[in-house]
Amino acid sequence: MTVVLLPAATTLAQTAPGASLAVTVKAAHWRQRVLLVCAPTATDAQLLKQRALLQPARAGLQERDLLVRELLWNTLSEADRNYLRQLGVKTDAFRVLLIGKDGGVKRRDTEPVAPAALFATIDGMPMRRQEMKRAE
Repeated sequence: MTVVLLPAATTLAQTAPGASLAVTVKAAHWRQRVLLVCAPTATDAQLLKQRALLQPARAGLQERDLLVRELLWNTLSEADRNYLRQLGVKTDAFRVLLIGKDGGVKRRDTEPVAPAALFATIDGMPMRRQEMKRAE
């Protein structure tokens, strides 16, 4: 499994490098939101576009406790592929899944997602609204 964390994205101290996808998502439960960016290969045009979209939005990702994981189908273990199938990802095409702090899939996309759209989804979540109230 290939893992790419954007420099300012938060990380999971409890997750060992190379940990399974299920372990990573479980460790994030109630602590972080997880953005899974799935692509067939590292040179996939949509993957590269998604990276370019997210790069300047690092502060917003961090503010929203978002862990970004890139998953390359050609390097995933069978266990990780099975876990993605459980999440409803049934193909090796480009996919983006947003998993909330509660562990539920909150958004599914088949094309790169603009940070503004991603943030609007997150900011509309009840838990995020509570976080924003506490920060005031």
